[in-house]
Amino acid sequence: MAQGSPAQEIAGGYATEGRAVELGSVVVDGQVDPSARVRIPLAMMNRHGLVAGATGTGKTKTLQGLAEQLSAAGVPVVMADVKGDLSGLSHQGEQSDRTLARAKDTGDDWAPTAFPVQFLSLGTGGIGVPVRATVTGFGPILLSKVLGLNDTQESTLGLIFHWADSRGLPLLDTKDLRAVIAHLTSDEGKADLKGIGGVSSATAGVILRALSNLDAQGGDRFFGEPELEVADLLRQTDGNGVISLLELGNLAANPVLFSTFLMWLLAELFEELPEEGDLDAPKLVFFFDEAHLLFADASKAFLQQIEQTVKLIRSKGVGVFFCTQLPTDVPNAVLSQLGARVQHALRAFTPDDQKALSQTVKTYPTTPHYELDKALTSLGIGEAIVTVLSERGAPTPVAWTRLRAPRSLMDTIGDEAIKAAAGSSELNGKYGQSVDRESAYELMAKKVAPPAEAPVQAPAEPEHREPERREPEHRDEPGFFEKVMGNSAVRSFFRSAASALGREITRGVFGNRKR
Repeated sequence: MAQGSPAQEIAGGYATEGRAVELGSVVVDGQVDPSARVRIPLAMMNRHGLVAGATGTGKTKTLQGLAEQLSAAGVPVVMADVKGDLSGLSHQGEQSDRTLARAKDTGDDWAPTAFPVQFLSLGTGGIGVPVRATVTGFGPILLSKVLGLNDTQESTLGLIFHWADSRGLPLLDTKDLRAVIAHLTSDEGKADLKGIGGVSSATAGVILRALSNLDAQGGDRFFGEPELEVADLLRQTDGNGVISLLELGNLAANPVLFSTFLMWLLAELFEELPEEGDLDAPKLVFFFDEAHLLFADASKAFLQQIEQTVKLIRSKGVGVFFCTQLPTDVPNAVLSQLGARVQHALRAFTPDDQKALSQTVKTYPTTPHYELDKALTSLGIGEAIVTVLSERGAPTPVAWTRLRAPRSLMDTIGDEAIKAAAGSSELNGKYGQSVDRESAYELMAKKVAPPAEAPVQAPAEPEHREPERREPEHRDEPGFFEKVMGNSAVRSFFRSAASALGREITRGVFGNRKR
């Protein structure tokens, strides 16, 4: 195409003087111009984005290409590898006629390249390094989402967390939470909550049954210690950003837990990272695959916190890309925060499909070059309708884009190779073995355990019985909390500077702990 053609006119809105992530080249009237490049300025990658499209349209390969370029620019990446398709990032790609043709179309000097990858699994029993969160760290809002609780039950769970925090009782795994709930529904526990509400037996029963279902789906293998430290996601190797791939492991039956765990990671990043302002490149980019699972049946409080986190976390240098089939899967309040839009083909087979197509078209800037409703149903595999933010922060023209091919392997490397890579990872020594230290369950058990049988001995001298005679007969029996805190081992536990849970706990943006 000649200079000044529609493709060049469109590409002119994407010109950037700084570093950028290249998506591909502009297509107009079925013709691609390799010199008309579509790029996202690296400095705009923390303005968030959306990658959407029907199954089989190339979303995963788009994510793979974005992750490669971010890694090459030194930016760490976190990706949810729900289907196990992204492990090929760790191996060089294979040259073929299709990759060479795509490279010619997009003006790409394609070369097979491998990237640094660390393989993580949600909980124990997966093929990657196991990662966990504590119940306390997860917080009541996120846990309510996983358990499928309604607003009233979520409020009750928040009260339970508040009581455990105020008593210094660590909730590390699900059995800790069960022990606290059992206590708060007992006569003694009801007295502890006098004046601030209570936990009804019916609501407690719902929460306990939901916990049982969660454990049956592998939740007991996820909640616990050692808890993942977000600093381990912000790593570089030889100047390349490390790509952290998270797979479901044994939690395939509970994808909601997977998506909610990603939101927990995002909340942890928000709480722990300092304010950075505008950076030349993000500190981390976070890809949220299967995003519809995060928003489906979410409570109002949960949605509000997602919106707040997405709005504010860019100032911490973190970019978030949601990946889903339809833009309508993402609430408008969140969708409005996503500066980059990569929309693969949509289907319009049903009335609902047609409605979603119409709503999607309305979210794009107007363009004289395409009829978007027709374009969105005509895109080929590996093509997308794109608009991003320029280096000035302004929306770029809508571009029908032929996306460049990934340089790493576009296939899985296999479970055995993933296990070997995870086993040799330095993170395996840190997170490979679970730890079950004393927490709420053990402290509660001490309360109900029978006293040890006293050895037979000679009658004590009167002076040895003096403390017993001085105890006033009218003194009330000490409550559970007094007994626990009077235990020297417990006092020692809370003095431990090495334990994060031994310090005062406050609640952060999602109700998770804030140090």
